[in-house]
Amino acid sequence: MIHDSVDKAKKGGGCPSQGNGQDMAARQKLEDDAIKASLSKIKHKIFVLSGKGGVGKSSVSANLAASLAKKGYKTGLMDVDVHGPSIAQMLGLTELLDISENQLLIPKQVNGNLKVVSVQALMQDKDQAIIWRGPAKTGMIKQFVSSVDWGELDFLIIDAPPGTGDEPLTVVQTIPEALGVIVTTPQEVALADIRKSISFCKTVRLKTLGIVENMAGFKCPHCNEAIDLFSSGGGAKTAKSQGLEFLGSLPFDTRIVESGDNGVPMMSQDKETQFTKAFDTIVSNILKQL
Repeated sequence: MIHDSVDKAKKGGGCPSQGNGQDMAARQKLEDDAIKASLSKIKHKIFVLSGKGGVGKSSVSANLAASLAKKGYKTGLMDVDVHGPSIAQMLGLTELLDISENQLLIPKQVNGNLKVVSVQALMQDKDQAIIWRGPAKTGMIKQFVSSVDWGELDFLIIDAPPGTGDEPLTVVQTIPEALGVIVTTPQEVALADIRKSISFCKTVRLKTLGIVENMAGFKCPHCNEAIDLFSSGGGAKTAKSQGLEFLGSLPFDTRIVESGDNGVPMMSQDKETQFTKAFDTIVSNILKQL
C-alpha cells in the first residue's frame, strides 16, 4: 500500500495483505490449477538453456521453434529472458499482446503452426529496461504459463536467460516435465560455464536431451577454407565426458545474423545451407528421444 503522506501511513490499518492468508492461498491454488490445465494441453516442453551469454541460445530457440513448426508441429515459443529478450526481434514481433474475452494473453501468431510470447511484447517502449527482483520475475514466468491462451500444442520451447538463477529455476519448478537442451560454443571459457549448467540440471533433476555446439566453424566465402573461430570439438567432448547426448554442431553463418535482424529465422526459410542441414540433424536427434 502506498500512502500520500507520513500521517496517513501512521493512521493506516497496516498492510492490506495482513490477515488474508486464506485469500492468498486460494489465489495460489487458482494459479496452480491454471498452470496444470495449460500444461496438460502441451505434449512436449523443451527448455533451452546455457551457462553463459553470447553462445546463441536464443537463436537456437527461435530456429528450433521455426523448424518444428515447419515440420507441421503446433509449436509455442515462450521468451522468459526478462532483462534481455531477443525472441520478439528474431520473430519480427512489433505489436503488444492482446487479451482475450476471458482475460488471457493471446500469443502472437507468427504462422499457422507457431505462436510466441515475449516479455518485450508487453512493453510500450522496447528499449525500456526491466528492473525486477526475483519474486517479480518468478510471478511473470508463472503467468506466462497460467495466463496465456496457448491452446493445444505439440511443443512449447522455453528460452530463458543464461546461468542458473531465478528464471531457470522457476521454469523447472513450474514445468517439472520440461526437457533440457544445453547450448554452448566450443571454447573452454564457454565449456567451463556449461558444466555448471549440467550440474544445475542434475541438481534439479531436469532430464537433458543433450548439448548443441553453436558457432563451431566458419567457412571463408572467398576461398572456402574452414576457420575454427572458437576452437572446435569442445561440445562433443563435454557431452561424452558428462554422459550426455551430443545433438550436433552448428557452423557460424553470417546469414543467421541477417535472419535474426530481419525477424525471419533461417529454419523457416526455404533455403538449404550448411547451417540448415546441421540444424535438421539436431532436430532429428531431439525428436528421436521423445
